[in-house]
Amino acid sequence: MPRIRIGDLPLRTSYIGVDPGASGGISLIAPSGITTWGMPATEADLLEVVKSCYGIDWKDRGITPYCYAVVEKVTGFVGGPGNTGSSMFKFGASYGSVRMALIASGIPFEEVMASVWQKGLKIPSRGKSESKTAWKNRLKARAQQLFPGVEVTLKTADALLIAEFCRRKREGTL
Repeated sequence: MPRIRIGDLPLRTSYIGVDPGASGGISLIAPSGITTWGMPATEADLLEVVKSCYGIDWKDRGITPYCYAVVEKVTGFVGGPGNTGSSMFKFGASYGSVRMALIASGIPFEEVMASVWQKGLKIPSRGKSESKTAWKNRLKARAQQLFPGVEVTLKTADALLIAEFCRRKREGTL
């Protein structure tokens, strides 16, 4: 694929946002519209979803699409409620599966910390007294505000926001 300057991105560019983990999701902002998925349960299903993102609009017409992805970069932390060694191992395996599905599909991607994409979208940080539930609902509300015609769930809200961050970054509008 030829190297493209950001200002020269074609209209057939698609953007993928991935919030890894069992409670995460995948979102696609494509010329034909927006599609979201909760995180697939198996590696095979994950690969099929990612492959469909790459060619969802153009593959059947013999046109090469341009597709970029941003995956939320995560770190392992053992300790605290729900963060056992085995749960973190499963999460790491899921994270690796997402990376491999993108690589196998030929989709270039970058990993971005949550604080970076949230700052890029001007989402205020989680307050010290703000519960996780309230924080997640605030992110969902922001995604609904940006995409009023899209059904946003707690599984897909972050992925939608990450895809929008990807789009703005690639188009130079951050």
